[in-house]
This record gives sequence, C-alpha cells and structure tokens, in this order.
Amino acid sequence: MKFSNEYAWIVPMCPLVASCSTGSLAFFFPKATKGFRRLCAFFNIFSLTTAMFVSLALLREHFVSHSIQQYLWTWIPRSDFCVKVGFLVDPLTLIMSILVTTVGISVMVYSDSYMCHDQGYVRFYAYLSLFAASMSGLIFSPNLIQLYVFRELVGMCSYLLIGFWFTRSSAANACQKAFVTNRVGDCGLLLGILGIYWTTGSFEISELCDRFLELGKVGFVNPIFANVIALLLFLGPVAKSAQFPLHVWLPDAMEGPTPISALIHAATMVAAGIFFLARIFNLISILPLAMHVISWVGGVTALLGATLALSQKDLKKTLAYSTMSQLGYMVLAIGIGAYQFALFHLVTHAYSKALLFLGAGSVIHSIEKVVGYSPEKSQNMFLMGGLRKYMPITGTTFLSGTSSLCGIPPLACFWSKDQIIVESWLCSPSLGLIASGTAGLTAFYMSRIHFLTFEGNFRATDTNRTDFLNSPPLSNNISLWGTAELESSINQMRRNPGYGVAKIAKTRSFLTSHLNRINPNRATQAHSGQSLLQPRESNFAMTIPLLALVIPTTLIGLIGVNLTDKSIASDLSPESFLFTSHLYDISKNFEILMEILVNSTSSLSLSFIGIFFSFNIYGRINTSNNATNFVGSELGENNLFSKFGFFIQSWSLNRGYIDYYYEICLARGLTSLSKLISSFDRHIIDGFINATGASNFLGGEVIRYGGGGRVSSYLFVLIVGITLLTLLININVPPFP
Repeated sequence: MKFSNEYAWIVPMCPLVASCSTGSLAFFFPKATKGFRRLCAFFNIFSLTTAMFVSLALLREHFVSHSIQQYLWTWIPRSDFCVKVGFLVDPLTLIMSILVTTVGISVMVYSDSYMCHDQGYVRFYAYLSLFAASMSGLIFSPNLIQLYVFRELVGMCSYLLIGFWFTRSSAANACQKAFVTNRVGDCGLLLGILGIYWTTGSFEISELCDRFLELGKVGFVNPIFANVIALLLFLGPVAKSAQFPLHVWLPDAMEGPTPISALIHAATMVAAGIFFLARIFNLISILPLAMHVISWVGGVTALLGATLALSQKDLKKTLAYSTMSQLGYMVLAIGIGAYQFALFHLVTHAYSKALLFLGAGSVIHSIEKVVGYSPEKSQNMFLMGGLRKYMPITGTTFLSGTSSLCGIPPLACFWSKDQIIVESWLCSPSLGLIASGTAGLTAFYMSRIHFLTFEGNFRATDTNRTDFLNSPPLSNNISLWGTAELESSINQMRRNPGYGVAKIAKTRSFLTSHLNRINPNRATQAHSGQSLLQPRESNFAMTIPLLALVIPTTLIGLIGVNLTDKSIASDLSPESFLFTSHLYDISKNFEILMEILVNSTSSLSLSFIGIFFSFNIYGRINTSNNATNFVGSELGENNLFSKFGFFIQSWSLNRGYIDYYYEICLARGLTSLSKLISSFDRHIIDGFINATGASNFLGGEVIRYGGGGRVSSYLFVLIVGITLLTLLININVPPFP
C-alpha cells in the first residue's frame, strides 16, 4: 500500500493536538483532570506513537521512490514579497523525524513513573507533546522563515521545561539563563536570514547555494559580506547546540526533570543546531573562512567540555558537559566538510546519551528515597557507589551507554567518533590532536561516572544517618528505621518532660515489635553494620525504556560500516541511514570487520588509556566508615594527578572560570554602565529639564505680580517704557571705525 508524502503533516500535527487538548483540559478543568491524569498521559503517548508510525511509513515509501518532495502553500502573497509554508520530505528529514519520535516515546513512557507523584504531571505531558510538535515542525521546514518560527517554539518549550519546578529559585534562574543565552544566538540567526534574503531574494533553503554561486560569479556578492552572513547564521547553532562561548546555559539546564535532560539536552533540542548546519551545508561549504571558524569553534568546544567534565560531582552536570563535548565533535566535522559523519554521530550519540540520562534518572529516583529529595545529595556521585548490585538493569544498560561514549566497539559511538578523528587528522594536525585528546578524556570521565556510581560500596549510608537522627519519634516511615534511629528517638523522648518512663517503655516495645514484624532480619543486619535504607531497582515503566534504548545504542553504529573499501562510513550520506542493506553482509564478513577494528587501533588505545587511568583513580575506591571525609576529597587518596590534580579539579568545578568572567565583564559591566546612564539621565537630562521648568515657573511668578489689573499701573509702566526708549534713541552712538 502506497503512503503518500502528502501526509507528512500528520507527524507534527499529532503531538500538537495532544498538547493543545491536554493543556486546555488542565487549564479549564483542573479538578477533573486529576482523575484522568493517566488517561492524558496515554493520549499523549498514543499521539506520538502515531507520528512515529507515519514517519516509518514515509521511510518505507522512500525505500521505493528515492525522491525528495516538498509541498508548499502561500502564506504572504505579494508580487514583490512572497513567503510560503509547507513541509519538506527528504532523507535528512526522515532521519530526524524517526529520532525525535522514538526517543520521545521512550521519554514519555519513562516519565509516567518518574513524574507520577508530581502535581504538574498533566502539565508536564502537555509541554512534552508541544516540544515534540515544535521539533517535528522544525525538521520538516522547507525555508528559513518557517524554520526560525519553529525554532523559537522549541526555545519556548525548553524554557518551560527547564523551569518546570519554577518554585525553586535555581530552576527559575536556569530557565532564564537558557532563554537569554539562546536569544543572543537567535538574534544573530535572524540577522543572517535577513542578509540572505537581501542578497538572494529568497528564503528557500534549496535555492540558497545556487543563487549564491550565480551572484558570486558576476561579482555581486562580496566574499567578506558572504562570510559574515554565514557566521551570523552559525551563531544560532552556537547557542542552541551549546558551543563555546554560548555554552554556559547547558549545565544549569539540568535543573529540569531528568526526562527533560534526556529528550531536550541530549537527543533533540541541542541537535537542532547541528541539523540546521547540515541543512545549509551547501551554502557554508563554499565559504572557506566560515568553515575554518566553524571547525575551530567545534574543536575548542569538544576539548573544553571534556576538561570541564573531569571533576564534576553532579551526575547530570557531568553528562551535560559530555553532551557539550560531543556536540563539539559534530560541529568540528561539519567545519572540515565531513557533515555526513556529523549526522552519523548525531544519531549514535542521541540514542546513547538518551540512555545515559534516563539511567541517571533511575539512579537519582532511587537515591532520593535514601538521602532525601535534595539535588545536592541525590545527584552527588560521591554519595553513590555499589549501585550495580542493587539496580542490575539500570547498571547494565548504563554500562552499555558509557561504553558507547568511550568509543568501545561494536557500540554505536565508536564508528562515528573514530571517523571524525580520522577526518580531523587529514584536515589539520592541530584539529586531529584536539579530537584525539578529547577522545581519551571522554573515556576517562565516562568510566569515572560508572565507577563512582555503580562500583564499590554504597557510600550514602553514613553521611545520611544524621538526617534520620533528627527525624520525629513517630514517623510514617518507621519500617525504614534501624537500631540507631530507634535509640535516638527514645533518647529524644527522654529529654522531653511530657514523656513518662512508662510511656517511653511502651513506645520502645511497640516500635521494636513493629520493626521485627516488618523485617525479621533487622537485628542481624544492624549487628553486621548493613543499612536498612538501600536503593532499589526502578519499576517496570522506567526500566523498559532503558532496555529499548540499549538496542540502537548497540547496533545502530553498524549502518556506517562499508565493507566495499574496508572503512568506516567512507561515503556515508543521509540516504545511507535509510538504505542499510549492507548490514546483512557484516555477519558474513567477520574478518573484514576485524580489519576495520585493527585500523582503529590508535583511537581504541586512547580510549583504553583513559579507562585505565580512571580505574586507577576511582575504580579501587571503597567505602570507609567516614563517608563525609571521602566526599570532601574529589580525587580520593589515590590521586595520580598530584599537584596538577588540584588545578584540574578547580578548573572543572569552577566551570573553567568562564561564568566568573561573564559575571565580571558582562553582568557587572552592564550593571555599571546602566547605573552610569541612569545617573546621567537623572542629573544631566532631568536636571536640564527641571531647571528649564523651574526658570519658567520663577519667571511666571515674577511677571504675575506685575499684572494686578489696575489701569493706572499699566499707564505708569507704559510711560516709563516710552521714556526709556526715547532716551536710548537720542543717545549719540559713535560710528564703527
């Protein structure tokens, strides 16, 4: 059955209808919505699933036709200015559509359990569907105007989702920071779009390159002006994809719920900048200066993100800096002309990082039940450890995502990252050195995350015990108490004059019998020093998306293997993502596959070196009796960095001091300039105006006394005036020499 490309509008429309319906229901009928919250979630998941099946149907049709089609409707019909809207169906669009819908479904299913106790449960799903609709509209956009409109909608959804818990000041500040930073990039993008239209007279992406070439041949386009336009267009992806120096919003964006981090800041929103660069690649590829700048911005971002992730304590912020570093890889690949490898890495990284963020959410969700609902504790990797034996599914799936980011074959990111490194060396030794060094650092900090989180012993017990010592004597969670907590509560009762000896004894007997009934092995566990408060594996709704994402994380990288010339993605293009018949040949050519791995020995060596150093520093850490002292020591006692380690720790924890210099140069500078302008306005401008008004007032007051209404007074003044004029006329004035 043929499925026409004309039905591509269903993909963004399905989540848009779900978002509008859910949001309207929650706004107009808030009380009724609480009883149908699970039904609202199911409706949103079903809508996005429908969009996914439509995308797969379009993919199936593309297998047959191999065509690129666009359908346009006139929006602003004028003879001299005509803007059209519609949708474009090509391989790049289908790649991104399938990516957005598949990751979006995983996040929505996962969020049903993660956000089930949140009061904004329905609002959260309305935001998720609105974001999916905005992102789908962006990737189907055939011209710059429509792309810019949906890009702003994506930014608005990001603002809403980052600040979802807006009652927390940190979340409110984070969403404002993300909004302002992205406005800087969007301002440059808008200027670039206007420059494009002024030069070519068109907003259509498919026409830009041809018109630029034609105008350049006749000498109409100044090369410097053309590069300025390209760099202004690039400023949009710099902000959206967290490139240096507009990357500062990304780690703060982790204040949003963890599923948002997986959807927006790992797989989709930050990838919108890379998608835009791929869309206009034919234009920027004819401008060497712009390409050179893009490649170096990507290289610096990749290395900077890797160094900033080295000593972070927060689990989500470490993954955020990892995202920043991998996005730098993609921009670097586009800058050196290998945009097909950038798209390849975009797909492999998206699934791997979505798996890692959802795994991190599973860990945080479990740790919160032990250390409390405090991000400073529940996201601190030094309060974790040993979680693999408590959370085997999360630990195993997280390890696959970690290994993929480390570049371990045959996992997804190995194939794409290795080819970017190769192309970087072929383009420039400096960029090749940066790409290779970043690969080693990536393996180091990613394995560091795994060792601190899942290996060793659980370290949160001792540091968390003081919280339970201060808990009230009769708690609803007494089934989670241990012997020390019971004795502490009894001692608190003894210090209270309102409790008598008999009442204390009766309470002790009741609590002891209750604890023994809940957990018969409590006495044995307490005597052996084991904690009754232990993390547990997440439920079925949260582990199923993790298991589903393991499949693309493991296998999707094989689409880039080319057995014809025994290389990795040698001629990879967007079409090769869709036509992967060579996958069947891989199973028959194991020797060729091994030869490809041998050719990647250098990058693999860097990855294993990073893992080796990480294991020596963090892999042998076990829990001591005083976990608090351990938390205070970032690198532990086995610090191989010695004195240089302090600099690395300081550099990482202080975000490379970039935020500090922004605070001094921009925030304080703008504040001082604003105060100076305000002072000038108050004292000079307002002073002049006030002085003019005061002089007029005083002059009027003086003149007022001369107007008493008496005719004799007027005649007297008239006679005096005439007399003075007569005297002045009769005075002999000597002529000029």
